[in-house]
Amino acid sequence: MPVQLIRWGMARAMPWKNGGGITHELAVFPETAGLEDFGWRLSMAEVASDGPFSAFTGIHRTLALVDGAGIGLDFGAEGETVLSTPGTFTSFDGGVPVTGRLIDGPVLDFNVMTRRGAFRHSMEQLTLEEGNGLECSGPGAGETIALVCVSGRVTVTLAKSGRETLQPRDCLLVTDESEAPLIFGGHGTICMARLGPDA
Repeated sequence: MPVQLIRWGMARAMPWKNGGGITHELAVFPETAGLEDFGWRLSMAEVASDGPFSAFTGIHRTLALVDGAGIGLDFGAEGETVLSTPGTFTSFDGGVPVTGRLIDGPVLDFNVMTRRGAFRHSMEQLTLEEGNGLECSGPGAGETIALVCVSGRVTVTLAKSGRETLQPRDCLLVTDESEAPLIFGGHGTICMARLGPDA
């Protein structure tokens, strides 16, 4: 589908690869791929306790905080990264051992994973203020844009499909080049991920 709105609760819930929590799979490519053979994968994970992350060798991974007081990612000798504000994110090698340490209670995070040599991705945080719109380029050839609302109420106006309204935890996927530009309005914070072939 060129544009797909995934409200919170609509995505398929499944156990983590290591069984340590629950993840909500927003999209995967190819559509029939499992955890061992996907080209790219988008999900939101519920983290209810401290513990190790699943290992994904050969995967470039970006994790953004969506809801909760925050989480520290312990990379051992490589140090620790703390995500304490919704919308903040960090990227890392999915095959490196990581332990999550909750700051104050459960969190929900947004995960973007791409297989090295086949796909690549980037992420940015967008903050909208009422009355001040924002325009971004749409997906390029073979690309997918994923928008996850972290806070507030954000509108996204698409060239062909009209306007969609995102509330916290909602996700909008855009794959059609002709939907450009993407025009944002309303107020709040969203995480925008761009995924495409690794040229």
